[in-house]
Amino acid sequence: MKKLLANLLRRFRVLRYDFLVTRQDTFPQTPETESDELILVESGAIQKWACLSCPGGCGERIALSLNPDRRPRWKIKTDFWQRPTLHPSVHQTNDCGCHFWVKKGQVHWCKGGRPQSPMEKAE
Repeated sequence: MKKLLANLLRRFRVLRYDFLVTRQDTFPQTPETESDELILVESGAIQKWACLSCPGGCGERIALSLNPDRRPRWKIKTDFWQRPTLHPSVHQTNDCGCHFWVKKGQVHWCKGGRPQSPMEKAE
């Protein structure tokens, strides 16, 4: 219900986000996630993975480890609307080369981190 309301508020430009969190207990098997979905894989209170589609439009699925005992690792927090904040930034090492932060569900591009080619999908 909260996600439906968030989508409605987004349509009326009251709430801004590029990603909302969807929680599940298994790693996603499909190669692609929805463009505005960040899948948080967790088991009970243990967060394991954050999976999202690259916002640069290359189609790559990004899987970020949330395991505190592994490196590299990320931390994720969500607000009331399930908008994620990731720390640290995400830097793609593929041809896309995207480098960005996700704060309150919005993508914030690092300097020089936005793809040079017109990969981004128009809304």
